Amino acid sequence: MNDFAKPARIVLVDDHPLVRDGLRARLEAVPGLKVAGEAGNADEALALAESIEPDLVLMDIGMQGMNGIALAGVFHERFPAIRVLMLSMHDNVEYVTQAVRAGASGYVLKDSPATEIIRAIEAVLAGQTFFSAGLGARMIQASAMQTPIERLTPRERDILDALAEGLSSKQIAQRNGLSVRTVETHRLNLKRKLDIEGQAELIKFAVENRRKG
Repeated sequence: MNDFAKPARIVLVDDHPLVRDGLRARLEAVPGLKVAGEAGNADEALALAESIEPDLVLMDIGMQGMNGIALAGVFHERFPAIRVLMLSMHDNVEYVTQAVRAGASGYVLKDSPATEIIRAIEAVLAGQTFFSAGLGARMIQASAMQTPIERLTPRERDILDALAEGLSSKQIAQRNGLSVRTVETHRLNLKRKLDIEGQAELIKFAVENRRKG
């Protein structure tokens, strides 16, 4: 297992303290990982993201109030540089699909071996995606049926349309109540997802695929 150059800061989001205790014990035994905070609900998670800017959030789906999938969407809009990895007991592909559409970078099952959870964290921190064994093949099959546009999150789609209008990052930020840095991160994510290199190519794609109306 590769150690990280500096400790990767992780926030645990689960409404069961015992689950968080178990995860903390597993993760803090791994060189290069640091549990920087814990949250039991969406409000606590967002406050931690604002204050400590973790590298990754390990998040449950089933929570009181806002569920993990909806919260992943909020994280993607407000903190696109923070990776979100779902940790759930549900192996339903529909849950996985919804989580990915919301902006999650991976989905691992709670009953997975500790080694698989660590591999998932390493992969997501490295900018890759990760799905528990069995889910991966089903997700690849589902993804093959989607166009690149359909793989974008709602916020990414909005920003793509704004680029088609000729708006700058500053103008997009003002329109959507975001920081310029956040918009720039979304633009980088768009290029990665669409396999596009330059800004000119991204804008050309945006114009060609702009939503009507």
